[in-house]
Amino acid sequence: MATLNSFEDLECWKSARILTRLIYKIFAESRDFGFRDQIQRASVSIMNNIAEGFGRIGVKEKLQFTNIAVGSAQEVKSMLFLAQDLWYITESESQSLDTELRKTLETTQGFRRYLNTAEVRNYKR
Repeated sequence: MATLNSFEDLECWKSARILTRLIYKIFAESRDFGFRDQIQRASVSIMNNIAEGFGRIGVKEKLQFTNIAVGSAQEVKSMLFLAQDLWYITESESQSLDTELRKTLETTQGFRRYLNTAEVRNYKR
């Protein structure tokens, strides 16, 4: 794996940032303020927990924040089903969001697997 100097180097954070930007753009005009606020906060939580975890020294702490990020991604996924059910988004918007959410989940789960490797778990600072 390439050297990671900051959270901005993480593919999962980059993808979460794109997802968050899409969510803010697509739901900007939503009049369901509770829904809009919740899905925006959940998407921001993904990228912020990845960033915060990166800043922690211990691997267990890094994993804890990565796990929270995965949970927030699952929350966004659930809310996107609701957005479809309530006709808040078009099919095209749904596909764009789903594509980016899948990428975010896959890369975040990949980062979690990396943190669980023996190489990382045995690293001492």
